[in-house]
Amino acid sequence: MNAILSQKTYSFISGIIFAVVALVHLWRIAAGWEVIAYGTVIPMWVSWTGMIVAGILAFCGLSFGLRRDAIIYGSQKFGPTS
Repeated sequence: MNAILSQKTYSFISGIIFAVVALVHLWRIAAGWEVIAYGTVIPMWVSWTGMIVAGILAFCGLSFGLRRDAIIYGSQKFGPTS
């Protein structure tokens, strides 16, 4: 039971972190911020891609972290039963 709780908690926290990252990318796009790393201007399409990927990961993490019917690993038997 503790393993499932830990996995759900990990997924939920990861989902929150990815949601914050997606929101920061969205904020950069909306504000039109220019990001310069080591003298190179980072184009806006990087934030669009980052927002989409982080948004998908946030959705996956939060949806698993908030699920009530978590899969209990180890209690399922795979293969034919005798």
